[in-house]
Amino acid sequence: MSNLPACPKCDSEYTYQDQTLLICPECAHEWSAEDDSNELVIRDNVGNLLQDGDTVTIVKDLKVRGSSQVIKVGTKAKNIRLLNPEEHDDHDIDCKIPGFGPMRLKSNKVKKA
Repeated sequence: MSNLPACPKCDSEYTYQDQTLLICPECAHEWSAEDDSNELVIRDNVGNLLQDGDTVTIVKDLKVRGSSQVIKVGTKAKNIRLLNPEEHDDHDIDCKIPGFGPMRLKSNKVKKA
């Protein structure tokens, strides 16, 4: 029997190794064999590491779903909270935007201020 860890996403015991990656055949989740920590690493549009409590700036006009409003380039969101993107439809930032209220954003649409 192999001593590979179970899948962190679905807890499957049928993981296998392909070079430096561990792969789950049941849910297709891939993760690094060297990185055993479950620490969330999220980077902004230019590659800066984001952390809870950071301030970010919107780098592209964003249409607000279900509304005719647009969040303009340069709008700042203060005191962000990082989310697991696998659990929230690829949105990995939870924040409040002045004039719009609570929002979830994707990290590739923001830059650390």
